[in-house]
Amino acid sequence: MLKKLKTLETFFVFKVSISIFAPNMRENIIHKAAVLFLTLGFKSVTMDDIAHEMGISKKTIYVHFPNKTKLVEAVTFNLFDTICAGIDDICENVSNPIEELYSIKMFVMHHLKNEKSSPQYQLKKYYPKIHTELKYKQFEKMHQSVQESLEHGVATEVFRNTIDVDFISRMYFTGMTGIKDNMFFPPEHYKMNYLMESYLEYHLRAIVTEKGLQILNKFITSNQSEK
Repeated sequence: MLKKLKTLETFFVFKVSISIFAPNMRENIIHKAAVLFLTLGFKSVTMDDIAHEMGISKKTIYVHFPNKTKLVEAVTFNLFDTICAGIDDICENVSNPIEELYSIKMFVMHHLKNEKSSPQYQLKKYYPKIHTELKYKQFEKMHQSVQESLEHGVATEVFRNTIDVDFISRMYFTGMTGIKDNMFFPPEHYKMNYLMESYLEYHLRAIVTEKGLQILNKFITSNQSEK
């Protein structure tokens, strides 16, 4: 009887341990997979690679993710949520809409590891359904954020009061996603940091007032990247 009780106790402790540490393991897998995917590419990294880097068995990964597609999906939307939360925080704490855009650019570049492996391109090519859903979510988020930023800029007189806020917010999204197209901007010729800074300048010069231009010129001087 005592032996049976000890067996039940051991089983109970094991089950409790699994319930406590399982969420953390899932998060750890997502974090490590994100680093590898963004550095080496969605296609190149295997489940074996992730298991090896984490020092765990591949079976442990499959406990949380039945296949690589599900892991890619979890990593993609976890990263999206993280970036959205960071953007919201910047928008709440930065008063100048020009500074806001540059701060968001730096934040995004930090979390995407400078996009060394062209993750958007690989996601579109190898996981098109995930890419399509992500692009829709990105549009919803960016369209709203940019609209609010433009309205704030008009109110503070750094952006012209004649701009079409809805049109420009849509064009901004189109441009930001367009510069990530490897066919038009091959990574061997253009660094992503340079592309984002150049597009930001292009976008802002078209809508700033004289007051806004003075602020913009300060950021251009302090945020110049090599091509």
